[in-house]
Amino acid sequence: MPLPPIPPTSPILHMELTGGAAPGDARRAAHDFLGRPVNGAPAFPPVALDTALLVISELVTNAVRHTSGGCVLDLHLTAGGVDVAVTDTSSAEPRPRKPGHQGEGGWGWHLVNRLGSHVEIRHRGERDGKTIHVHVPR
Repeated sequence: MPLPPIPPTSPILHMELTGGAAPGDARRAAHDFLGRPVNGAPAFPPVALDTALLVISELVTNAVRHTSGGCVLDLHLTAGGVDVAVTDTSSAEPRPRKPGHQGEGGWGWHLVNRLGSHVEIRHRGERDGKTIHVHVPR
């Protein structure tokens, strides 16, 4: 069954995030935003919602962990899913690391690229940071 179209003026969520609580704050806000019907389109199905929350959490965690400032989270609903954008203060691109099996990390960038589509890094200037865009299908 095809999804109803979401109008061009589809809802967006915009949040400025800082500190260690940022990933949890982002997950809670995204859950509330994606977990309800909007403009006649149904709420995200549970598996797609969990996938989106994981991608958002990884991007925000990396932004606050690996940069000197906070970040901005933007979510934009589309008929086929959600476009996620996280803007931070570093111009350095994420680098895949060998994932650790003892809790030392290294999984995030791999997960983002595996679970999302159309992953794109847009630099905002040498000193203005970057925005990472990822589409998560419905």
